[in-house]
Amino acid sequence: MATEFDPGYFREPYLTICREYPGEAVYPQAQFRTEWGPIFHRGRLDGTARVLVIGQDPAASETFARRILVGAAGQRFQGFLQKLGAHRQYVMVNTFLYSVYGQSGGNAHAHDPAIAAYRHRWLDALMTDNAIQVVVALGTLADAAWHAWKATPAGTAAHPTYAHVKHPTWPDSSSGGDPVKLEKAIKQLLKEWNTALTALRPAFAPPEVPGPLVPYGDAFLPEELPQIPEFDLPAGLPAWMRGGVSWAARVGTTAKEKRATLQATVPPEFLP
Repeated sequence: MATEFDPGYFREPYLTICREYPGEAVYPQAQFRTEWGPIFHRGRLDGTARVLVIGQDPAASETFARRILVGAAGQRFQGFLQKLGAHRQYVMVNTFLYSVYGQSGGNAHAHDPAIAAYRHRWLDALMTDNAIQVVVALGTLADAAWHAWKATPAGTAAHPTYAHVKHPTWPDSSSGGDPVKLEKAIKQLLKEWNTALTALRPAFAPPEVPGPLVPYGDAFLPEELPQIPEFDLPAGLPAWMRGGVSWAARVGTTAKEKRATLQATVPPEFLP
């Protein structure tokens, strides 16, 4: 049986944009994990995208997969796209090209002109190359990134339907490990996502997947956490990297060792 995969950066302007990515002169290593390399996008780069998603920064699983939003956050938001009616016609980029190191790193560079300049090259290309109808920003940093681009000449001329929603992993980060707080936060997140979907769904026309909008309840259902599609990932990545339990982690006994070490663990059900 044939397996689909993402062909990667096979055409301009993305070839040149990828070749000219910034390094530590723009992304200080004290605040970003530049040693793991840049991670550019997920989704279509063939001109067919109609939904643009702006995330925050790559996490451990994204470092292995070389695509953004593929871990828990990616599965949660894949369900959002599913409810929107999007199957393939989407593309995602992050606010930051590298993983943020330390809680304050992202906020400290939220308005960095050099970081924004490279990100604007991606947004310019994606908005020009595609007929984008809907833009979704995940979290406050992504919202700031979108509005920074909107202030440019190219941004001023673009008028997609826009929504800023909480990041898919906001419930986990905001609840501090308290299960009661986590349950409440997920309920709040899904209520906000329902409001966004109600506003965005009419603008994504015609939907790739027809049918009525089925809103979220108070918690994620299993069918609302679909696997990352194989056509979003590079050729040859194993199926277990597309979903299931958390399989990637930063490990070590010291901060330096943890920064230097990523661990990927094959889920038991995929072992002989």
